Amino acid sequence: MDSLIQIAAALPELFNLLAEMEGKIHIGLAGLGAGLGIGLVGSKAAEATGRNPGAFGNIMTISIIFAALAEGLIFIAIFLGK
Repeated sequence: MDSLIQIAAALPELFNLLAEMEGKIHIGLAGLGAGLGIGLVGSKAAEATGRNPGAFGNIMTISIIFAALAEGLIFIAIFLGK
């Protein structure tokens, strides 16, 4: 029960900390998501090319499109953050 009281007492400080971040945390999360997305696209494209080398051109085209879409996420977040 004491731990719940301590957590409840710390909540105003946590909210003040979050308020001081000025809402810019979404840019960092978008960067993290874009990095993970591009990494997954590259990983799966390499795996698909290894399984079917004859489809290299099609796989490369699709992976470039998806990487550009994932990268566009960070630019949208930056523009919305300003």
